[in-house]
Amino acid sequence: FADRGVKIDRTYQLNTGGNTDFLNMLNRDRLVSKKISKTEAVQSLLNVPLEAENIHIGPSDYVPWQNDNKVCFLRVEGRIFGDIPINVELRLSVEDSPNSGGCVIDAIRCCKVARDRKIGGVLESISAYTMKHPLRQYPDGKAREMVEEFIKGERQR
Repeated sequence: FADRGVKIDRTYQLNTGGNTDFLNMLNRDRLVSKKISKTEAVQSLLNVPLEAENIHIGPSDYVPWQNDNKVCFLRVEGRIFGDIPINVELRLSVEDSPNSGGCVIDAIRCCKVARDRKIGGVLESISAYTMKHPLRQYPDGKAREMVEEFIKGERQR
């Protein structure tokens, strides 16, 4: 959307699942920090942050028979050239528990590279590429490029 000049007006992401993570989130007090973290992650990727009433990101409900399957319903509404409305809806279904396994392995590998190079502290590149809420957010393409540079030794972190 950003590359096409779409002005985003509002968005939501609703997630359902049947594992213990979703069961625990039936206690709404446990959702506060998770909702904040998810919302901030999405807001950080927008050219212009949305007003609170125009963004809803967060877990929605526990559906026991979904077991470890998470279903995400995503909608983004905006306007293109000529103030013409446009919207995209997406349904994503994924086995939840191993979903981030590849990201974790990549992060561990980069930590090993850093350790071998005697680099300590935050690894900005891999954090930006694999973590939901890194210290500094970058667009995925830029973050991936930074990771490649780190692996090649062209950037320290």
